Amino acid sequence: MSTAQSTKLLSPNREHTRTGMSKEALKQAYIDNLFYIQGRFREVATPHDLYMAAAYTVRDRLLARWVKSAQAFKVNRARTVCYLSAEFLLGPHLANNLVNLGITKISQESAAELELDFAMILEEEEEPGLGNGGLGRLAACFMDSLATQCIPAIGYGIRYEFGIFDQTIENGWQVERSDTWLRNGNPWEIPRPKICFPIGFGGYTEQYRHADGSLRHRWLPSLEINGVAYDTPILGYGVGNVNLLRLWKAEAPQSFDFQAFNVGDYYGAVHAKIEAETISKVLYPNDEPEVGKELRLKQQFFFVSCSLQDMIRLHLNTVGPLDTFANKFVAQLNDTHPALAVAELMRLFIDEHGMAWEQAWTITRNTFCYTNHTLLPEALETWSVGLFERLLPRHLEIIYLINQDFLNQVRAKFPDDETRIIRMSLIAEGEQRRVRMANLAVVGSQAVNGVAALHSELVKTTLFSDFYDLWPEKFHNVTNGVSPRRFMVVSNPRLADLISHTCGHNDWIRDLSLLRHLEHHADDVELQQRWREVKIAAKQDFANWLQQQTGVVLDPQAMFDVQAKRLHEYKRQHLNILHIIRLYQRIQQNPNQEIVSRAFIFGGKAAPGYYLAKLIIKLINAVAEVVNHDPLVNGRIRVAFMPDFNVKNGQRLYPAADLSEQISLAGKEASGTGNMKFSLNGALTIGTLDGANVEIREEVGAENFFLFGMTAAEVTAKQREGYRPWELYHADPELKADIDLINSGHFSRGDMVLFRPLTDHLINHDPFMVLADYRAYLECQAQVSTAWSDAANWDRMSILNVARMGKFSSDRAIVEYAKNIWNVPPVTVER
Repeated sequence: MSTAQSTKLLSPNREHTRTGMSKEALKQAYIDNLFYIQGRFREVATPHDLYMAAAYTVRDRLLARWVKSAQAFKVNRARTVCYLSAEFLLGPHLANNLVNLGITKISQESAAELELDFAMILEEEEEPGLGNGGLGRLAACFMDSLATQCIPAIGYGIRYEFGIFDQTIENGWQVERSDTWLRNGNPWEIPRPKICFPIGFGGYTEQYRHADGSLRHRWLPSLEINGVAYDTPILGYGVGNVNLLRLWKAEAPQSFDFQAFNVGDYYGAVHAKIEAETISKVLYPNDEPEVGKELRLKQQFFFVSCSLQDMIRLHLNTVGPLDTFANKFVAQLNDTHPALAVAELMRLFIDEHGMAWEQAWTITRNTFCYTNHTLLPEALETWSVGLFERLLPRHLEIIYLINQDFLNQVRAKFPDDETRIIRMSLIAEGEQRRVRMANLAVVGSQAVNGVAALHSELVKTTLFSDFYDLWPEKFHNVTNGVSPRRFMVVSNPRLADLISHTCGHNDWIRDLSLLRHLEHHADDVELQQRWREVKIAAKQDFANWLQQQTGVVLDPQAMFDVQAKRLHEYKRQHLNILHIIRLYQRIQQNPNQEIVSRAFIFGGKAAPGYYLAKLIIKLINAVAEVVNHDPLVNGRIRVAFMPDFNVKNGQRLYPAADLSEQISLAGKEASGTGNMKFSLNGALTIGTLDGANVEIREEVGAENFFLFGMTAAEVTAKQREGYRPWELYHADPELKADIDLINSGHFSRGDMVLFRPLTDHLINHDPFMVLADYRAYLECQAQVSTAWSDAANWDRMSILNVARMGKFSSDRAIVEYAKNIWNVPPVTVER
């Protein structure tokens, strides 16, 4: 764009350039932000400068609504949801905010008139890596839906300087790189240095006599740091409501010791700053060593204490005395990471605000609700009493008191049942006594919920069965959901436009149940053709991107068979690999046989310390290397590992998938939200009756779902009778041949040892029963191939699949939470 054009655009507009939504206002605002905020003119601006100017232009429009929302909530003294989560996997902001503002099209036109590459600007945005997977992405979807449903809310978490690692693949192995997402700044956040709270660690407690004569306790920490707020506005779709995401950064009270510097102690001069900032430095430090455990516990206490102190500040400033705290706020604990909030709120009420124990406990229990996300024992956090006593001595005293009162209540209800007492205690006895955070969360909350119907039932009957016996009214189910804005409108605009055209409106974006209208058109040959064209276009886009990233070439006409999720044995990526090896062996044995062309696409990160999961990644890439270059295979099957699976890359993949692999062992997946994202984008599911698969199958119809494998009850029965995987290995010649081919070194350039830890674990232990479901999985995959061969029927199934997925919107989930658990009415803010 020339200087003359720039000057021309500087003429006055009727709309304010900070808030106007017209094309002229947007163009003027963009040029102002590029010049006055970035200090750049068009000819020398970098792609990042251009993105930042776009982000500030959109942010201005959010801030106007945010201030208006805050004023409305204050005037109405609105009951507010505080969503406490260690993770918020937000994804890129710009495209999502354009959709929620309703200005995507006009922004594209404005960019074209300014001779800007709109797609390049969107691509330039760095993803905030503030989450690990489904837990953090759910929190982000819920923030979007809370605002869309006009529910006043604050999301509280940690502003990690380094998020979840960036994943690269080197020689087939996962390599972790630092996620420096903040290196170029974050235009969406607003620092709030005046909102700052002291956070203590260590030290000791003492009793003292208060001025009113009462005996009280105080905590005298040995280390104190500050938590500073950084705010991000979260806009709802098609509404004036903007909620707040407040993330905390750790800082030293004094960042530089001038006296230490003067005497030559240069390290000592900045030591406090380094120690303090470590707490918010990285998402999920390796907690294998003791120092890692200590840092993780510090992180959890840091963010819940900052958040609760902020909630108390807000209450005192807007409502008044703390006896109505639970009327103003309801705090949702997103898994056990924030469970320390129960003890910390008690400490703040009793020690800092002089409240009596009984009143403090009543308010605390009425404030918190707890979502359980896992049935896996290793994922239910516990902390050693020794570590707790060293870092949080006052909180351990409070937990002991809570436990004492609670166990007395249990004994009154179940006399002479000491084994029940041992199971339910907040303290696990043994060689190393440990604090059970899940038990604390249940005891300290008014409501407990699972995240899918099957999961919630298992929570009641297995994980917390003793607590369910005591408080059946506490337990609820709220099946998870995902945001249709992020995972349909933003990630798959072609499909979104086709759906809107077919339905005659775009109201479905806010009410996903309206997708049912598509059912009436499922047999329409013209729609089926256009549906397939949209899918092929998405597959071509993904194939182009993947080739640039990995060099692997995919045929968009092939079935895209996708398994993209966190790498974990219970998710059974190795079952998928065994199927690929079986197809490969069949081609070797009969090169002329007819076989459906498939591209097997994997994506996901393994925890840095999880060796077997990382070995599975290596096996996937090793199989890909052999299969993709075998002339007998001739491209009929191809295998690809998608590096660095995250929200941004997931948005490329979800629209491209034909088949979604949701093959975890029944009873192990709490819900799964990847299954919902794939289904909403037209992929059919092959899966077990696990997590939300059960409800997805009920909604889309059994005839549109490829089901295999044992049920949760059958898994339990097999475990009870004694599972012997080596017998299955020897009894099934194809299974044995597949595992033996891995052990032969065929996929490891002759190395017969490399994959032995994985195959030996399968043959001798197989904790997630891969071998037990192997044969059923192969038979189900044969049904998939048959169905794919009838293209028109596959398209029909895909259309019906999308049409019947309305239940799985995060909007529906939030409405259920607000009505059945939180008791929070909406407050509508005018646009």
